[in-house]
Amino acid sequence: MTIDRQVIDAALATVVDPNTQRDLIASKAIRNVTIDGANVSLDVVLGYPSKSQHSAMHDAVDRALAAVPGIGSRTIRLSQDIVAHAVQRGVKLLPNVRNIIAVASGKGGVGKSTTAANLALALAAEGANVGVLDADIYGPSMPTMLGVEGRPESTDGQTMEPLVSHGVQVNSIGFLIEKDNPMVWRGPMVTSALDQLLRQTNWRDLDYLVVDMPPGTGDIQLTLAQKVPVTGAVIVTTPQDIALLDARKGLKMFEKVDIPILGIVENMSVHICSNCGHVEHIFGSGGGAAMCADYGTTLLGSLPLSMGIREQADAGHPTVVAEPDGPVAAIYRDIARKVAITIAEKSRDMSSKFPSIVVQNT
Repeated sequence: MTIDRQVIDAALATVVDPNTQRDLIASKAIRNVTIDGANVSLDVVLGYPSKSQHSAMHDAVDRALAAVPGIGSRTIRLSQDIVAHAVQRGVKLLPNVRNIIAVASGKGGVGKSTTAANLALALAAEGANVGVLDADIYGPSMPTMLGVEGRPESTDGQTMEPLVSHGVQVNSIGFLIEKDNPMVWRGPMVTSALDQLLRQTNWRDLDYLVVDMPPGTGDIQLTLAQKVPVTGAVIVTTPQDIALLDARKGLKMFEKVDIPILGIVENMSVHICSNCGHVEHIFGSGGGAAMCADYGTTLLGSLPLSMGIREQADAGHPTVVAEPDGPVAAIYRDIARKVAITIAEKSRDMSSKFPSIVVQNT
């Protein structure tokens, strides 16, 4: 007895990815279906990093197939396929970098760099190839947060090899200057230095490059947003009214240059006393959700005001690697998954599909 392909598809259509809320047929995740009599083999290919989800997804698909009358053996292979997605018009993608995520805030001191580091590590933990570019020339913090020292090597005198920490590629102006040396540079010099760090680093086959943007919405940030091929931006804020005012400005800046907002992360949303467990909204409450409602975007997650988050970042082991099974790491992983899924649902970059046209005089 040979199992009909339509019966297989109907069974798979009952399996809904809990992260996207779409069934596997509608999301075109099913590939390479082979039917040999009553035996079936297939691939389930997800468009976002999903290492921790593979086991549960495998079991769900297997249960759906097992319910098909007369079916024999079932071979199910899980994998992920992260592709390049469209960026702002007129800006070309970087070689070996499929997607760039800008992590930004309108002001400093809201935990933007901590969020960028943990977002990158969470994506890497799910099986993605990830890099981090520390774009804060005046106050580089990634060398400390990711616990890495040294200078990038150059084999040709023109390009740099990224350093690697916790499985993530990273580059920062902090690797090229002395720790106590202030960067007394004007805007054009900063923009030029950052462009070199971005384009002259030999990033190796990255699914995502997380860019820790400098705080603010001035000339430097606007120039970066216009020149860097950004897939989408994550806005970091606190519930405090002043922080939200500045975060709104940052969000509007990205909108002006046609960079999609992937969502908002609210830091310091609540403080839980380590002695008595009392819960207090020190910086206010509901600010991030209200901002999302105003601008039609997603609240990716809310993180507590926690001494552990700060101590782990200062020690070079951010929460996702310091306490991978802890509740705060789970929030960061959930944020990373939402970001990756939002990117996966964007239009693909099609520039590589078109041939280059060269006009020559003969």
